[in-house]
Amino acid sequence: MTTYAELTTQILNYTETSTDVLSSTITDDFIEHTENRILRDVDIDAFRSYQYATVTADSPFVSLPGGSSPDPTSLATIRTVHIWPASGTATRTFLEQKDLSYMNEYWPNRATEGTPKYYSQWDYNTIYVVPTPDATYYVEVSLSKLPNRLTSSNANTWLGDNAPALMLYGCLVEAFKYLKGPAEMLQIYTQSYETALQEVAAQQMGRGKRDQYMSGVIRVPRPSIQPGLGSIKLPTQQGGR
Repeated sequence: MTTYAELTTQILNYTETSTDVLSSTITDDFIEHTENRILRDVDIDAFRSYQYATVTADSPFVSLPGGSSPDPTSLATIRTVHIWPASGTATRTFLEQKDLSYMNEYWPNRATEGTPKYYSQWDYNTIYVVPTPDATYYVEVSLSKLPNRLTSSNANTWLGDNAPALMLYGCLVEAFKYLKGPAEMLQIYTQSYETALQEVAAQQMGRGKRDQYMSGVIRVPRPSIQPGLGSIKLPTQQGGR
């Protein structure tokens, strides 16, 4: 676990600098850049979220996080979208993601209504569905939200608590690029970041996506000695006394 104060101190210690060189404003940028990089490099369940909305007849647009409410920096990427009718059966249907150009060609007249089948991201905080809804539907959007920022006023976050090495090495990469430090040190910390990233990815996207009952325990192969090579006989000395 690494708090904000601990991480900023580590950055200064590893770079052998002081706040005269790396102010809190600069190290805060390192932290934010690293958080964003991790979000794009690995799929972390802690950042999974759900947004619920309602679309009515004649309205093909659905608002998402990113507008005035909630926080306009909360939405990262859309995972899935599915709908179900507000009345009658509650059967859920996944919408297929399509490009806007496909949507406009498939359903050129928005005044014509039907059961929504496709969706596309219209802008940062809106998705567009076609056909234009013919009734009221409930919408559930699975999405990735941006991570809570590690700041002086928010000392603990999921990344700081669960991936401290990944945060540290990511920040050191940013720091050595900023300081124009030795190329070999930048390479070392870049490799260290990649190693820590693989460890987090193995847990989040590997073990975290497996069910032991259905998939069994993960087994790591170990090399074994081939038969006949367990012992080596020394040659018999010839011509001895």
